[in-house]
Amino acid sequence: MKPLATYQNFYFVGIGGIGMSALARYFNASGKTVLGYDKMHTKLTKALVEEGIDIEFEDIINDKIKNLTPENTLVIFTPAIKKLDILNYFNDNKFDVLKRAKVLGMITENTDCIAIAGTHGKTTTSSLVAHLCEEANLPFSCFLGGIAENFKSNFHFNGSDISVVEADEYDRSFLTLSPDWAVITSTDADHLDIYGDNATIQKGFQDFADLVPEGQQLFVRKGIQIGRETKTYAVNEEADYYSDNIREIGDKIHFDFHTPTEEFDDFVWEIPGIHNVENATAAIALLNNFGVDFETLKKGIASFKGIKRRYTKHNFESGKIYIDDYAHHPTELNAVIGSIKTFYPHKKLLVVFQPHLFSRTKDFADGFAESLDKADELILLDIYPARELQENFEGITSEWLLEKVKLEKKEVSTLDDAFNKIKEKDFDVLLTVGAGNIDTLYDGIVEWLSNKK
Repeated sequence: MKPLATYQNFYFVGIGGIGMSALARYFNASGKTVLGYDKMHTKLTKALVEEGIDIEFEDIINDKIKNLTPENTLVIFTPAIKKLDILNYFNDNKFDVLKRAKVLGMITENTDCIAIAGTHGKTTTSSLVAHLCEEANLPFSCFLGGIAENFKSNFHFNGSDISVVEADEYDRSFLTLSPDWAVITSTDADHLDIYGDNATIQKGFQDFADLVPEGQQLFVRKGIQIGRETKTYAVNEEADYYSDNIREIGDKIHFDFHTPTEEFDDFVWEIPGIHNVENATAAIALLNNFGVDFETLKKGIASFKGIKRRYTKHNFESGKIYIDDYAHHPTELNAVIGSIKTFYPHKKLLVVFQPHLFSRTKDFADGFAESLDKADELILLDIYPARELQENFEGITSEWLLEKVKLEKKEVSTLDDAFNKIKEKDFDVLLTVGAGNIDTLYDGIVEWLSNKK
């Protein structure tokens, strides 16, 4: 395989994906020519075009593609795309074609790589690690799975000595990385379309953990059995590193942090949710061991603005609260809804949930139903198919899932009808949640509630 530096052109097949777009931004910032294809117009593809990246939205072999040559062009694709004429063209004409994960691994192999893995929590944790690196003025680049509010991007460049990467378990992508430091936040069953069963998922995370050369540089949430030496972290229970005394004062969350030998009182930040304190605990533990002092870490925690669609919260003059979140697995739903119920125990909660993937809905239907039962009222949107086809999952529909939910106040809605249905509901807290295109409701809801008295 040729070194990445030998290519001038980089063509991304599926450039609108969150991981793909971070790589595209990296090469664009490096002075390379970046082009790509995606089937969907989104806020992210619009931002990439505004940054000077050329994107096509039709699967056709145009002159821009025909003018590329195999000698100076690398084609990067996401495994979520199965069939595409553009991809076939590049393969038929002997272009170098690599998966996104392979290219990310090539970028990071010569850096001091900090990799954040886990079925839940990795985006917030990796974004926080990157922000703390920025606060400490470390020479790093980051590749994130969400839009960090502090960077207004999923990519940030402050040097190339250190890489901060979100280590994606989908398609075993994280096994292409060369992590020197790592966090494992969770290993719950997910992506069963890839792994088949929970035991295989656990083996995947163990294989990832084995890539970290030093156990003292591997931080794992207490209770996860990874089969090797690690440092553990936790919330509200003792571990090598843990946080406790969590309290909400005004609109801030306060907590205390413990190392094996010291205690540091009163970390303060504005990110709600006990699960997010757990993510912060992992980031603080790793970066202190990396050499960042606690004064800098406290300052960085206080200035962290969070991730778009990770418990994004708005309070309105009417007293209503709106929270938008990316959760798309029962464990994540439990964390988000559990935090809302903890901090707002007497408020009426309306949940608008969009299931993501027919396969995930099928595999975790009972878990989803149990999670959604904790709402006071539910609007369940049609399943967002992403890379899957309904014809391959006969009978797996939102109507089928709704039957498993025990709530009295529940209904299925299309995305197009959802906003009007929301406006008819009586609620104190509104939660829109899911990993598909439910985010298209966000701007309208904020505008409506801002004007509501």
